[in-house]
Amino acid sequence: MRDFTCPNCGQRLAFENSVCLSCGSSLGFSLQDMALLVIAPDDESDHAGAVPQSNYQLCANLYRAKCNWLVERAPVRRLCASCALTRTRPNDADTKAMAAFADAEKAKRRLIAELYELKLPIIGRDEDPDFGLAFDLLSSENEKVFTGHENGVITLDLAEGDDVHREQLRVSMEEPYRTLLGHFRHEIGHYYYYRLVDPSADYKARFGELFGDADADYQAALDRHYNDGPPPDWNKNYVSSYATMHPAEDWAETFAHYLHIRDTLDTAAAFSLAPASATFERGVLGPSGFQTIIDMWLPLSWSLNMINRSMGKQDLYPFVLPAPVLEKMQFVHTVIDEITSSPPALASQN
Repeated sequence: MRDFTCPNCGQRLAFENSVCLSCGSSLGFSLQDMALLVIAPDDESDHAGAVPQSNYQLCANLYRAKCNWLVERAPVRRLCASCALTRTRPNDADTKAMAAFADAEKAKRRLIAELYELKLPIIGRDEDPDFGLAFDLLSSENEKVFTGHENGVITLDLAEGDDVHREQLRVSMEEPYRTLLGHFRHEIGHYYYYRLVDPSADYKARFGELFGDADADYQAALDRHYNDGPPPDWNKNYVSSYATMHPAEDWAETFAHYLHIRDTLDTAAAFSLAPASATFERGVLGPSGFQTIIDMWLPLSWSLNMINRSMGKQDLYPFVLPAPVLEKMQFVHTVIDEITSSPPALASQN
């Protein structure tokens, strides 16, 4: 994530800001510009970093989801590119669920911004009614909700936004890491398997070599995993114990970690904690690209872990990346690199 500043006064801003706390300017995030812009009266909108009020307004979810993304002005307020992907949300009267909904949307906006930076296709249900991307953000307080992915629809249990609930699950499942953003990055990995890997015979063959049979019986694998647990030496070949459950989950976990690494490197570079080449703007392409990423990531993650320990906190990135995991992650990188570098080929696969 980039280092944002107010175009009006230069004050440093967070990705979530809708107002500059220094000069009071109204702000909105432009996905196309990957920047926070000042929403100014028409007669004051001719300076850099400002957009006219007559042309732009904030997302219709400004209050429901605390969304600060810009949309083109219309007679009826519209949803931004991120919020429009949400197919189902809690009822406005469910104030507890709506608070959790706002937290989930905040995490989702970071996901969508990263996918946009990586130039990955974001094809919604409006373009592809059967397999387009959509999100069902639901509370399990009054109904059964299972976080997961099916045919492009990502479902998230909003209870995951509760710190106590999520931490209890993390400990009970012996996970070193569990966040809303992590869930989104994992589930989007399933979506991109079906959109990018499955349609390609070459990619699917390579997937089989690295991950195993994607079509293996999922329920049997699920039962085995929760009855027997992961293999005792799982950490030699997998990024997490959950990745051992099924090849599809191994892919999704590896994909999520690739997104973790790329976004953290981008943020670190924005604050001069990593080389400028770590940013999304400087595409790390070609056969050597992934090794360049890892060469930057390993020392950075180690130093961030040590900083966290100095504050009495757990490691920021509590994972080990053995050679087989890096080989799988390189395949993720190759798919993204090749797909996003070849728009015509992408169009034919969809």
